[in-house]
Amino acid sequence: MTTLSTPFRKILIANRGEIALRIIRTARALGYRTVAVFSTADAGARHVREADQAVCIGEPLPAQSYLRIPAIVEAARLSGADAVHPGYGFLAENEDFAQACRDAGLVFIGPSAEAIVSMGNKAGAKTLMQAAGVPCIPGYQGDDQGEERLAAEAERIGFPVMIKATAGGGGRGMRLVPSAKDFPELLRSARSEAQSAFGNPEVILERAIVEPRHIEIQVFADRHGNAIHLGERDCSVQRRHQKVIEEAPSPAVDADLRARMGATAVAAVKAIRYEGAGTLEFLLDAEGNYYFMEMNTRLQVEHPVTEAITGLDLVALQLRVAAGEALPITQDQVRFSGHAIEVRLCAEDADKGFMPQSGTMALWQMPPQLRVEDSLQSGGEIPPYYDSMIAKIIGHGDTRDAARRQLMAGLEDAVALGVKTNQAFLNRCLGHPVFAAGGATTAFIAQNQEALLAPDTAMQARAAAIAAVLLYETTAGRRPATTGRRMTHSLPISLRFELDGGTLSAGIVLTRQRHFEVSIGERTHAIELEEIGEHTARVACDGLGERVVFHRDGAVLLMHYRGVPVRVEDKTRAATVRQGEAGGDGKVRASMNGRVVAVLAAIGDRVEAGQPVITLEAMKMEHIHAAPVAGRLTALHVKVGDQVAASRIVAEIEVAVAVAVEAAAVAG
Repeated sequence: MTTLSTPFRKILIANRGEIALRIIRTARALGYRTVAVFSTADAGARHVREADQAVCIGEPLPAQSYLRIPAIVEAARLSGADAVHPGYGFLAENEDFAQACRDAGLVFIGPSAEAIVSMGNKAGAKTLMQAAGVPCIPGYQGDDQGEERLAAEAERIGFPVMIKATAGGGGRGMRLVPSAKDFPELLRSARSEAQSAFGNPEVILERAIVEPRHIEIQVFADRHGNAIHLGERDCSVQRRHQKVIEEAPSPAVDADLRARMGATAVAAVKAIRYEGAGTLEFLLDAEGNYYFMEMNTRLQVEHPVTEAITGLDLVALQLRVAAGEALPITQDQVRFSGHAIEVRLCAEDADKGFMPQSGTMALWQMPPQLRVEDSLQSGGEIPPYYDSMIAKIIGHGDTRDAARRQLMAGLEDAVALGVKTNQAFLNRCLGHPVFAAGGATTAFIAQNQEALLAPDTAMQARAAAIAAVLLYETTAGRRPATTGRRMTHSLPISLRFELDGGTLSAGIVLTRQRHFEVSIGERTHAIELEEIGEHTARVACDGLGERVVFHRDGAVLLMHYRGVPVRVEDKTRAATVRQGEAGGDGKVRASMNGRVVAVLAAIGDRVEAGQPVITLEAMKMEHIHAAPVAGRLTALHVKVGDQVAASRIVAEIEVAVAVAVEAAAVAG
C-alpha cells in the first residue's frame, strides 16, 4: 500500500544543464535544498555552481556518467538527499532507476516503476490504451518479430507504414516505409538503431497517418485519485521526428476537441493509477480524428508553454504530488490565457544537414524580455557528449500572432557566437506563411526545407562589407575609430578573408574619418562606423544604420548581424590554398567532435568515392563519414569507442590513380 505522505527536504537532481537549473529554481523558491550531479565534462557548468551541493559521478564517456544508477544513488547518500528528481531526460523514464531510488529509501519525484514499465514499451502501452478505450492507430504490436511476419503485417496494414522501436523515443528506431520493396532494408535499419540506442531491437508497426498534427495533452495525477489535464501543445514542427517548435494552445484544436482529448487523457491515466506529471501524445488527422501514439511518463522539454498559458508551475506541482499532497486545483479551476510558442535553440549547422556542433560559446547574450531556459554563459563549453539543444526561448502574448512576433524579435536579438546554431533557421520557420497561418503539420519542414534554408544573398553581401570594416578596425595594433582624426587614403587596402566557409577578397578605401567604401566582387558598399565598443558597433551600410554585435579572437571575427551569426577569418597573410587540395588527398577527417560507433571498411579494402568508412556519434545523432576519393584504404587511425576531435584524420585512402599505377607495375 502506498504511503500517502512522503515529505522530503533535500532534492538530488539526476540531470544536467538547463533541466537541472529549471528544477533548482522552483525547489529553491519552495524552500528545498538541492544537490547537483555532474560528469567531469560539466565540472564548470552553471548547474553545478548554483546547486547547494554537487557530486561528481564520473567521466562522460564511455561510462556515460548520467546513466550510472549506482553512482547517482551513492551521491544521494553522500549528500544526505532524501528525494531525487530525474529531470526530463537520461533516467527520467527508466524503471530501474525509479526502483533503485525506492529501494534506497529515496522519494522518486515521478511515477512509480510499475507505471513507467507499463507505458515505456510502445506495444504494451498501446494494448493498455486500447483496453481503456483510447483510440489507437491500426497496426501490429505482436510478439512474433520475424521478418516474414512483420512484412505480412505491413501488407495487411497497407503502405505507407511506420516502423517504431518498442522501447524508443525521440525518433530513434523509427522509419517511414513508403512501399513493400523498401520494407526489408528500412526494417533492418530501424532494428539496428533501436538495438544501439535502447538495447532492444523489437518494433511495432502502425499505419502511417499522412501529414498529421502532433498534439500532446499534459496530465497530472495524485495518489488520492485526482487527475486533471492542462490542455494541449502542438508539436507538429519537427525534423527527423525531433521537435523544433512547440506551442499552446494548438491552432488546430477548438474547445470541443480540447475537452474530448483531455477527457481521453485523464481516463487513460486513471486506468493505470498514474501519479505525477505525464504527457499523452496523439496524431490528429485532417478530419479531426485523433490517435494515441505514446505516453511520456515525465515532464516534457516543452512544458514552459503550458506554464505560460495556465500560470502554473509544473515543477512545483510535481514536488507537491511527490510529497503526498493532493492536487491543489480541479479541472474546473484550470484557466487558459493567451498563446505561447517555444523554439529549441540547438548547436547544429543547418547548412550541413543540421550536423551537431560543440566547442566554446565565445559570446552568449539572451533576450531579457523573453523567458529563456539555458545553462550557458560567454566562454562556456558545449561538450560533444549530450543532446544538441542548448536553450529554449519562449514567447507569450494575448494572441498567437503577438506571441510569434515577440518570439521572432527576441530570437533575432539573441547572440550566440562561437558555435553554430539553428537560430536563423528557427526564425525562418516562425516567419514562413504556412506557420504564420497556423497550418504547419509534421510535414512542414520537409515540404519547405529549400525555402527555410535558402540564403539571403543581399543580406550576406551587406554582412561581408560590414565584416570587412570590423576586421580592419579590430586588427591587433589598431586603435578603434571612435575618436581622433585620421588621414584618408585613396588607394584601397586589400583584405582576404573566409566568411562562413567561402573565401572573399575586399578592397577598402577610407574616404573620410570613419567612412569607408568596401568593394567585394562587383559590389561596392558605403560603410560609416558611427561608434564601436568592445563587443558592439553602430554601423551604417548604404545609409541604413544598424547595431552589430561582434567578438574578435586572433584572426577570427565573430559577428551577429540581423539575427544571423557570421564567422570571419582573416586570410590576408595566409598562404593561398591550391584549388582542389582539400578532400582530394584521400584523408577522411572527422567533421565534428564525436565517438566512433562503427568502422565500415578494413585496411586493404578497395573503396569508391562516397562509400561509408567511419560512423561517428555526436549529441545523440550518427554521422557517416565517406571516402572522399576512390582507392585503397591504407590506414585506420581509430577504432570503435574512440573519442575524436573535429578535423582529426581518422582514415587514409591511397587514390585510385596510384593504385592503378602500382597494379600495372606488378603486372608488367
